[in-house]
Formats: sequence, structure tokens, C-alpha cells
Amino acid sequence: MASNPAAGVTCQANGGKVSGSGRSCRHRSESESDVGPTVKSLSRLCSRDEDERAAALEELSQGVVSTLGLDRRGSARLGKDTLLHLLRLSRSCPLEDVRGKATELLRTAQEQGVEVPRALATGPSAFIHAKQMLKEGPDQDILIESFLSLGRVDHVTMVMALHPAYLSCFLRTQHALLELDGPLPRHWRHYIAVTAAARHHCSYLVQQHSAGFLEAGGEESWLSGLEHAPTKLRSLQTLNKLLAHRPWLITQQHIEELVCPGAEPRWSLAELIHAVVLMAQAHSLCSFVWGCGLNPEPDHIGGYTFQPPSPGHLPRSPHSPHSPASEDGRQELVDGAMEVEVLMKRMVELQQQQEEEECTQEEMVTRFERERSESIPTAVVRGAPPDLVLRLVEDPEFRYEDFAPRGEQSPPTMRAQDYSWEDHGFSLVNRLLPDMGQLLDEKFQVVSNLTYNRMAMHEGVDTHTLRKALWNYIHCLYGIRYDDYDYGGVNVLLERSLKVFVKTMACHPEQTTARIYHAFWRHFRHSEKVHANLIVMEARLQAALLYTLRAITHYMR
Repeated sequence: MASNPAAGVTCQANGGKVSGSGRSCRHRSESESDVGPTVKSLSRLCSRDEDERAAALEELSQGVVSTLGLDRRGSARLGKDTLLHLLRLSRSCPLEDVRGKATELLRTAQEQGVEVPRALATGPSAFIHAKQMLKEGPDQDILIESFLSLGRVDHVTMVMALHPAYLSCFLRTQHALLELDGPLPRHWRHYIAVTAAARHHCSYLVQQHSAGFLEAGGEESWLSGLEHAPTKLRSLQTLNKLLAHRPWLITQQHIEELVCPGAEPRWSLAELIHAVVLMAQAHSLCSFVWGCGLNPEPDHIGGYTFQPPSPGHLPRSPHSPHSPASEDGRQELVDGAMEVEVLMKRMVELQQQQEEEECTQEEMVTRFERERSESIPTAVVRGAPPDLVLRLVEDPEFRYEDFAPRGEQSPPTMRAQDYSWEDHGFSLVNRLLPDMGQLLDEKFQVVSNLTYNRMAMHEGVDTHTLRKALWNYIHCLYGIRYDDYDYGGVNVLLERSLKVFVKTMACHPEQTTARIYHAFWRHFRHSEKVHANLIVMEARLQAALLYTLRAITHYMR
């Protein structure tokens, strides 16, 4: 994930407002020299050497004390960026000594009359209660490694840490896409990710990659609108919107317009592959962010406030439809337990049926078409996205439409046997963007094979048929058919509320709501729902890539 720039230390005037403690808040003009914590001391908190980290904590503490004027007469105060950096460390740093010191320094600043920020959410997800996250046990070792490597542990990482094997390869892929040597400049990579995330109104990722863009030396004016970006980047926007919403419409002609001799500006194939993977990865990550209900980071817009809590204020927490204390809640728990038993029985019966019966190819095609054209309702469209998102979207009215609307002529189905990731896409990506094919393939393999052999309260369960049904259903929504798969199994294993969630998350994730999240798999662990999110995310990514890579292959012939 893109990290925020190192916390700034420029102190900003606070207008002499009175803080919640009643003391007059001290301030100074921006023209005065900085006397706060240094960027160096903040970055050294990520050192793997415990002694160096301890020294950095002491330096940070002394810097705050000096800035607050506790060791001398003065009128300095901490800058907003430094306060937000401390807030983030106090909320999400997995190292107890760093987290504790950041909390202590914020308390000290508040006692000295400085208005300090507070986080608006109690945990990384609006759908999963913070206590439930702790109970299901995100892997602490990988959170610590993430902090030491990246300088922060964001909400994506916290939730993905419920599945450490997947998180490891996800972070490697993100690092390679955004940071390692490649055909595109680093600030361009983040800007491409910004415009991709904007397609799904994902202010979380827009803010995160905007920070990475500025840190990499990008011009701030580019973030105020696409018209300020170079023509070459703007030329990607048609491909961006098709990748995000209707990748099956991507053709050889779209590729020619970007890479053929005479194209102005011209993209090399290596540059284009890099941009395509960046966009597709950002689009699919939007599905995860919305599907898991991720809250804004504590140092992002919408994640903090400088206002004191009102009397009786309760921190924002997930809204669950289940209330164990009520009759309705108890009944839903009983119903949820029954759903698990029914699903377990269906999985066994389906496996036996597939072993005993052989379906004709005609019947397999009929079942695929029935699944593809099924009408699945979606949530009410959200309100208008914030301006920081909308100004980066070209043709905002272009949205997802069903691959095969009922009663209409649909595009030709993509048969996986004619163009697949394993036989075609993998080698093309690896040839044009070395090692990226391998990284993506590892991610696809890990999420496809990820299992803990349990389901809800049951242990020792083979979940292969359920995982495969999920993956193939998403590809079905994108018009991709496997000749050797019986799509009748999708209808047997995926009940309607799960289909609503999957289709919403895969096709228009910005419409995902807590109600949709809580409606399916009511007796399952949250980690199992996150696992389903990962499958949706990766299946969607592969589907979008396949259509684009096929068009590139046709161009290269």
C-alpha cells in the first residue's frame, strides 16, 4: 500500500481557540522555524534494531517536549501533520512501546492546551467490531513486519492479516507494482492508481495513493483534475473505465490507439502492461475496501476530528442486524446455524452427484447461460462521491451493466479453454513486465487454495467445491465460461443473499452496505467472510486482466 508522506513538522496557527480542557491553545506563525520532532526520528521508529528504535522514541519525546516549550519558555505548538502521525501510531502501530509513547505524547500535548485529533472509528472496519477483529486474531508477526517495512499498518493490512499467507504475497505484489524498477515513473504509478480508484468512488484508496504520488514527487495540481495531468496519462482513461466496469468490451483497437506507431502520445507495450495491472489491481482492491467496510485511516480526511466528543458520544462502531439480547436476534442465530447445516449437506450431495453423473456439454452451456442471465438485485446507489474523487473521473455516468442483460444480444462468451491465465496471460505479463506474472500467479494460487478446513462451527471440512463455485460465479458475471465446470453447482451452493453480496462487490462495489454484508453466511466467522472477499477480489482481477491481455495478444499477432 502507498504510505503517507513522513509526518510534517511545520507548525500551523490554530487561531488561538480554546481547547476542550479550557486552556488557551498556544500557536505560532508558519514563518517561524520548526522546533518539533524531526522526520528522521519518526522514520527511525521503523528500525529493526530495538536500541535504535528506543533512541528514536526518546528523540521523538524530547522533540515534542521542546516544541511544547516544557523545557523552556516559548509559545510553540505541534503541527497538524505531526499530531496526525502520532494519532496513527497510537491507533495502529503493532509495536507496544511505540504505540504507548505516541499515546502518552498526545496526552501530554492535550494537557498543555494543544487541540489534539481523535480517531472517529474504533477499528479498521465498519462491518467488523474491533473486539471481533482481536478475537479472530490478525497475525501480529506480519503486522510488525509490515510496519517495519512500510512505516505504517493500514486498515487493508489489518483486515488481510486474518489471512497471513495471502497478505504476504499481496504486499509483495503491491511493492513490485509501486516501488521496484519498472517502465513507469513512481509518481505516475500512484497517479494511475488514483484515477483507477476514483472510478469506484473509493476515497480511501484515492487518499492513500495521492499521498504516495506527492511523496514520489508528483505535482499537486494533477490531483485537482485530470485536465492538469499529461496527455499520455489522460489517454488511458477510456481503458480505465472499460477495465473498471465492462472489460469484455476491450478490443484490439483500444490497444492500437495507445501503442501503434503514429499514436500520440505513444505507449510502449511494457508501459501499457504496467499501467493495466496497476489499474486492474486498484479496481479489485476497491472491491475489498468496500466489501469489508473499511473505515478511513485515522490520518485521512474523514478519519479524525479536532472537535472534542459531545456528551454521551459513542465511537463509531459496526452496525450489526443481530442483537443476541432480542428474540429476533436469537431466532436469526438459530436460522444462521441451520443455513450452515444445509450448506454442508448440499456440498456433500453435490460432490457425490458430480462423481456419479456426467452432464452433457449442451446442458453445461444451458446452466451457464441461466446463471449468467439471472437477475440479481443490487443496493440503492449511494449519494454523490466527494469532490476529491469526482474531479478525477472521466465520463462518470459510465457504469457496470450486466454482461448479458435479459432479452438483449450479448457479446460472445470468453471460453477459458480459448484464452486462460495459465496458458496465455501469465507468459505475456511475465515477458513484458518481468516477474509480475509470477507475483500475480502466486496471488491467484494462494487465494484459490487457501483453506483452514473449517466452516462456521465445523472443523475438518473440505471447502473446495464452495471456493470454486465462488470463483467461477464471478467469472460467469464477467462472461467467462469453463467448459468442464457444471454451473448447476453455483445455484446449489450460493444462496441468494451471498449472490447479492458477491455481485455488488465485484461489479459495483461502491454500493456495498453493512446490510448486504451481514445478510449472508450469518453464522460464519468474519475471517471467513473476508476470505470470500479475497476470492471475489482476485477472481475479478483475473477476469479484467484476461480481456485486456487477449486484446494485446491479438494486436501482437
